Amino acid sequence: MYLTAEVKKQIFKEKGFNKAEADTGSAESQIALFTHRINHLTGHLKENAKDYDSKLSLLKLVGKRRRLLNYLQQKDLNRYRSIISELNLRK
Repeated sequence: MYLTAEVKKQIFKEKGFNKAEADTGSAESQIALFTHRINHLTGHLKENAKDYDSKLSLLKLVGKRRRLLNYLQQKDLNRYRSIISELNLRK
């Protein structure tokens, strides 16, 4: 499995902007986790172009991340800009 508990902890620690060690529910933490999963699925789909289930999962993840980014943009523009620059997302 590509996403073990250790990998999740590392993602939350490095890119989650967590206020506490166990802060896994913040918008920044979830966006970082979704970005990691999206990057993994993108690489998988480059090799397996006809894997339609993974393609659907990728589209759902992109939509979830987009909704979280829109929420963060409306609530706190500085946090939005910092997560965009940290994860190298375009917008």
